[in-house]
Amino acid sequence: MKLLTILRDDAVKRCWTGVFIQALQELGDFEMVRNGDELSEKQRVALIRGCDVLLTAWDSMPIPLQIVENPGNLKYICNVTGTIRQWVPLELIESGLPVTNWGDALSVGIAEGAMALLLSTLKDIHEQVERVEAGGWGAIEGFCGGTLYKLHVGIYGMGVIGRRFVELIRPFEPILHVYDPYVTELPEDCIREESLETLCRHSEALVIHAGLSEETRGSITAELLALLPDHAPVVNTARGAIFNQQALFAELESGRLRAGLDVLEPDLLPVDHPARKWPNVIFTAHHISRTHPTYGQEPTRLERYQEVCLENLRRFQAGEPLQFVFDRERYLRST
Repeated sequence: MKLLTILRDDAVKRCWTGVFIQALQELGDFEMVRNGDELSEKQRVALIRGCDVLLTAWDSMPIPLQIVENPGNLKYICNVTGTIRQWVPLELIESGLPVTNWGDALSVGIAEGAMALLLSTLKDIHEQVERVEAGGWGAIEGFCGGTLYKLHVGIYGMGVIGRRFVELIRPFEPILHVYDPYVTELPEDCIREESLETLCRHSEALVIHAGLSEETRGSITAELLALLPDHAPVVNTARGAIFNQQALFAELESGRLRAGLDVLEPDLLPVDHPARKWPNVIFTAHHISRTHPTYGQEPTRLERYQEVCLENLRRFQAGEPLQFVFDRERYLRST
């Protein structure tokens, strides 16, 4: 089995770790082409047509459309990470060539991160830590606090991450409200909401687990945020663009809402932005899902998403069904 990846420049160390590359080499003839942006499109097409499986990831070169018309020996595209739109054209999905990604691999880490942000925001941990560091002690004036017990928690999106989040939060005995028009069956005891308006109207905390699409982009508006009660925690570990960020920041700057935000739009907060000093916001800079610590050293074990990739490659080699295969609908709904 001939495996190929074409990287835009050099390898992203977080993905192409030594232990992962070794596992790929044990499965087949693995070739990593660096500085793919220096190759002509004709050269890239020839390389891709000569492999059995093309591996893509965060640092991949886009797949030329010529591959749709003539894939050559290429029989499978295994996207090691989650996002695919930047390098896999929709036409390839529609051509019937199988394309997979990491599926539910990050559900554990992201759901844990959402729980951490929700509890930290609800308990005002950020403010309390700053008070102690500044020499204070005791309760903060205007301290909000809160408990998940019987709290009406609104969940926007009930995919694999949303379902894992429900498993984690259920022991705290909140009342769970869910909006996801694409899911036919909800986890037990979840209350289905028919619109984002009713979700926000019935929620005392809001947690985002929806994917980013044209439908969800900017879908949490100023009008919806206004429906949340004062001091309601808002948690986003999905995509920043799901919010009207200007409206969200206006609510946070005024102090009316609290938030734990792992993602923004764009996903970087300027150094001098006043939001960095707002006491009612926790920013985790799109790193809340980090898993095994390496302390700067070369990882010695595989990440879950790498294991998903390797399992799919084994399945492909054995002629077994692949996991997490894209179709047109999933492609259009994914980030």
